[in-house]
Amino acid sequence: MTEIAILIAIGLTAGALSGMFGVGGGIIIVPAFVFFLGMSQHQAQGTSIGLMLLPIGILAAWNYYKAGNLDIKAGLIVAMAFVVGGYFGSKLSLNINALTLKRIFGVLMLVIALRMIFFSK
Repeated sequence: MTEIAILIAIGLTAGALSGMFGVGGGIIIVPAFVFFLGMSQHQAQGTSIGLMLLPIGILAAWNYYKAGNLDIKAGLIVAMAFVVGGYFGSKLSLNINALTLKRIFGVLMLVIALRMIFFSK
């Protein structure tokens, strides 16, 4: 899978999960950058903040950029795909009952937490 395809997949997945559960950067995008693209934790965090630059963290993104920990290309590609994923994720979420949605979200957080704890380098 090419880097651009991976970035688009991250954006679509994070967007869909954001639309479904209200999550994205810290729970989905940062671990995906680390696991699938081999970014350092700092690069992943900086790039995640960078892709949400205008709505959330322009000053934080600037600090990561100055320190060399913001991949602008990756941030822009994921941000564009995130919009599409968010639309479809929210459509899907609205058709799932609240208890089921809560349980899916809990499992998602557990899986990511276990992966971060036991499979981080």
